[in-house]
Amino acid sequence: MPRDLRRVTRALISVSDKTGLIEFARALSQRNIELISTGGTRKAIADAGIPVRDVADVTGFPEMMDGRVKTLHPKVHGGLLAIRENPEHEAAMLAHGIAPIDLLIVNLYPFEATVAKNASYDDCIENIDIGGPAMIRGAAKNHNDVAVVVDVADYALVLDTLAKQDGATDLELRKRLAQKAYARTAAYDAAISNWFAAEIGEDTPDYRAIGGVLAEKMRYGENPHQSAGFYRTPEKRFGVSTARQLQGKTLSYNNVNDTDAAFECVAEFDPARTAAVAIIKHANPCGVAEGASLREAYEKALRCDPVSAFGGIVALNRKLDAEAAREIVKIFTEVIIAPEADDEAIALIAAKKNLRLLVTGGLPDPRAKSLTLRTVSGGLLVQGRDNAVVDDMELRVVTKRTPTPGELVDLKFAFRICKHVKSNAIVYVKDGATVGIGAGQMSRVDSSRIAAWKAAEAAKAAGLSASFAKGSVVASDAFFPFADGLLAAAEAGATAVIQPGGSMRDDEVIKAADEAGLAMVMTGHRHFRH
Repeated sequence: MPRDLRRVTRALISVSDKTGLIEFARALSQRNIELISTGGTRKAIADAGIPVRDVADVTGFPEMMDGRVKTLHPKVHGGLLAIRENPEHEAAMLAHGIAPIDLLIVNLYPFEATVAKNASYDDCIENIDIGGPAMIRGAAKNHNDVAVVVDVADYALVLDTLAKQDGATDLELRKRLAQKAYARTAAYDAAISNWFAAEIGEDTPDYRAIGGVLAEKMRYGENPHQSAGFYRTPEKRFGVSTARQLQGKTLSYNNVNDTDAAFECVAEFDPARTAAVAIIKHANPCGVAEGASLREAYEKALRCDPVSAFGGIVALNRKLDAEAAREIVKIFTEVIIAPEADDEAIALIAAKKNLRLLVTGGLPDPRAKSLTLRTVSGGLLVQGRDNAVVDDMELRVVTKRTPTPGELVDLKFAFRICKHVKSNAIVYVKDGATVGIGAGQMSRVDSSRIAAWKAAEAAKAAGLSASFAKGSVVASDAFFPFADGLLAAAEAGATAVIQPGGSMRDDEVIKAADEAGLAMVMTGHRHFRH
C-alpha cells in the first residue's frame, strides 16, 4: 500500500445531527470496519441492525454525569493520537490495551441552534460540547494517520475515497478534513465565547473570536482579481443570510453587500404602519419612500434618482405583490429582496431570468444589538451595530420656529435614511420620499450641494421646472461644523432641518437657521457610516 494511504479498520461515531447517519454507518460496516459509538448515536445504529460497540465497552467505564464524561479516556484519545509505525507509541498501545481508531465522525452538540431558540442559560451551558472538540482536535492533529469528519456533507466524499482506495484514506483527503475540523471547532468556540461575552455584558473582551460557515464560494470579490466567499455567522438576523433565492443568477460579492444595505435601510419602516421601498446603488440609497402601497412607495422612491436606480437593488418591507412587481421590472434591476412574495409577483419576475428575487422570512430589527466588523491591517475593528432609532430620540427644537406637524414627520423620515447613507450624508425629503441625497463627500457643504443638484435633476427628469428640494426638509448625519452646509440647504429650498448637534459653532448655525426662517431640531445622536 502507498505510504500516504491508511486503511480504515475502526471508526468512532458520535453525532448530534443524525442526517445520513444510518446509510453512512451501514456502508462503513459493509467494509468490515468496526464501529464504536456513544449514547443516542449507538442506539440509532443498533436499532438499524448494524453491528456497533458501545464506547463504554472499549473504555471500561460507563457514561456518567449526565453524559458529560464518556469519551474522555486514554483508550479513546490514545487510539486517535497514536502515531502509527512509531515504536514507542506502538509499545504504549500494546501495554495498555489501546486499539487504533482510524476514522472519527463527530458533529457537535447544537450550541448555536440552542442559543438561536432563546433557550435558558442552563440549557445553553449543557449544549456546550467538551468531548467532541477534544476528539476532533486530537484526530486532526494526527491527520497523518486518522481521518476526521465533522460535516455530514463529507460522508459521500469519504465513502467515495474508501471505494477508490480499497478501504483506505489518502493524505490529501485527511489534510482537507483536518483543516475543516479545526475551522469547525474554532467557529464553535467563537459562538460560545461571544455568547458568554453578551451574557456578562462584556463589549470588548480581551480575545474576540469570529466564526462563520461558508454559504457560497463566489466567483470573485469587489473586483475580478479578488477572491471572495460569503459566510453565515451564528447571529440570527433576517436578511441575505436567511434568504431563499427564488430565481436569477448567483449573487455576486457586490450584490450581497448592496442587498444587505438595502434591506437594513427599508427595515427602518414598520410594515404595520406603512409600505416602504428602498432603492440602493453601491451600498447607498438613491431613493427611499413610503406610501399606501408598495407600488406607490416604489414610484416615489424611483422619482428621486431614476438614473442611478438603473441596475440597482430594490428592497421592500412587505410581501411583494404583483402591482409592485409590474413597476419594478420596467427597468433593469439586479436584485429584489422582500420578506415574502406572492405567486403572481413571482410569476411576473420569472420573465426576467437574470433578475434575482430573494425572500427572507422577515425583517431585521433595527433596534437589536449585534456586532459589525471591519478589517484593518493586522487587526479588526469591532463595534455594536448602530441601533439608534429616531422614534426613540428626544428631539429638541433649537430655533425660533417650530417644525409643522408635516415637517416633523418628514424630518424623522430623513433622519432614518441618513443612518444608511455614507458620511458625510445629506438627505432631502418631501411628502414621505427622498428627493435628493448627497453621500460620501469629504466636505459636508459639498454633500449639501450634491443633494440639492440631485433634487433639481430629478425634477427636470419628471418634467418640472422647480427643484424637488423646494419645500423639503433636510437631514444631516452629523453636526454642521459651519453654517455653510445649512445655508446651501436653505438656498435649495429646504424649510426645516434635523441634525445631531454638538458642534462648537452650534450657536452660529442656529442663528443662521433663524435668519433663513428655518425650523431646526437636534437629536443628540450621530449616524456616521464610513
